[in-house]
Amino acid sequence: MAERDERMIAIVERLRCPRCQTRMDLASSAPRKDGSEKRIFECVKCHYVETVMVEDPLTSSNLERLTHNVRPPI
Repeated sequence: MAERDERMIAIVERLRCPRCQTRMDLASSAPRKDGSEKRIFECVKCHYVETVMVEDPLTSSNLERLTHNVRPPI
C-alpha cells in the first residue's frame, strides 16, 4: 500500500513552503460534497501547514475555456 500512496503523491503538485522554500508533503486529502478536494500540505523542515482547496477539473470554469474551440472532425 505504501508504494501506491507514493505514486498518488507524485501526481499531486508539491507546494513550496512559504517560510523555508522546502517542498511540502501531502499530509491528507479529502473529497468535498461540491466535487472539489481539500488538500493539507506539511513542511517536513519547519512544520508549516498549508490547506488548499482544489476544484474538480471536469466541473470547474476552466472546462468551458478548454473545450470552447473543440469541434468534431469534418
